[in-house]
Amino acid sequence: MFTKITKIMFGAAIALTPALAIAEGYDGLPRTFLWNPNFNEVIDTSEYAGEGPFTIGFSNASQGDGWLGTFYHSIQYGVSQNLNKIGKFIVTDANGDPTKQISDIQDLLEQEIDLLLVNPATADALDPILGRTMRRGVPVVTVARRVDSDSSFVSFVTASDTALARMSATWMAESLNGEGRIVLLPGLAGASPAEMRLQAAKEVFAQFPDIQIIDTQYTGWSPANGRQIMAAIIQREGANNIDGVWADSGLQGSGSVEAFIGAGVTGVDIPPHTGGDLNGMYQLAQEHGFPFAGIDYTPSIGAAAVNLAVDVLEGTPVPQRLDVNFQVVISKGDETRSISADVPLLDYVAMDQPSELIMGSGIPNYDPTNFSVKLPN
Repeated sequence: MFTKITKIMFGAAIALTPALAIAEGYDGLPRTFLWNPNFNEVIDTSEYAGEGPFTIGFSNASQGDGWLGTFYHSIQYGVSQNLNKIGKFIVTDANGDPTKQISDIQDLLEQEIDLLLVNPATADALDPILGRTMRRGVPVVTVARRVDSDSSFVSFVTASDTALARMSATWMAESLNGEGRIVLLPGLAGASPAEMRLQAAKEVFAQFPDIQIIDTQYTGWSPANGRQIMAAIIQREGANNIDGVWADSGLQGSGSVEAFIGAGVTGVDIPPHTGGDLNGMYQLAQEHGFPFAGIDYTPSIGAAAVNLAVDVLEGTPVPQRLDVNFQVVISKGDETRSISADVPLLDYVAMDQPSELIMGSGIPNYDPTNFSVKLPN
């Protein structure tokens, strides 16, 4: 096990290799940065510079699934690495309710925080309150999910939903030789990662006229929902009439695989699937041998966001979008013309770890069941 963190000199990108990966994989400049067709403005943060220790408020959308739980651990880990600079760290949890999150942010502002770190529940609902926070002179750093207006935050920390989706969708289309009937299983309706990934995937599939999307169902990034939804689609369409399943995460992707198994489809007869993050998804792919491509939306973006927040409060210039690297994981023999593996599935999957483990935490020797770090009072 290892953790490798590389910080690029000009602060525009961070490459993080998942702590549980056995093979090194790709550790150059994040391709999400290199391939982005837009310019990434460097933001002058001198107006926010002050003397620490700082008070940071973190408004979390929720801890409603395993990824969000590991992401919150990554946030805590990042804070623990900056105890000499962060004197107070105040956390609220909106339990997925945008109205509550708006109220949470108002409460945090009343506690005179120096910076607001936020994972927005939904883009539309949180945009106005974040814009008001910025105009109040309190810098905002969004992480994992963003809002619509660039003026509503100083920087957005991401692993690039569009790059993840374009690569996984391209792999799916090429795996099927450009033709077939597929199902799309995006995450949570209204959440920016799900919406951006779905849009990007559809852009790719639109370039393959013989790919037919037979159904699109939001799953809330829930394994149970993924299984229930796919079971209903299998019953309606017939398992043999589904050629591939594009899932934007292994959370619901694993449920889809389990639905096929429940319908009596096992081993290599399970159609090609995509979906990273969840160790259980990687385990299913390894055990059954069906074509698979996994790309983690690495929860290590949490720690990266904390480090960037400290930079903002110290007046260090930061990029408006901070890209954190991800790994492309593909089953043996299933690379395509455009998509190659950074890490082979066999070298990435943690067969001796729980299926619930979320990959790519960036935390050394990470075990979510006994995770504990020192935090400010």
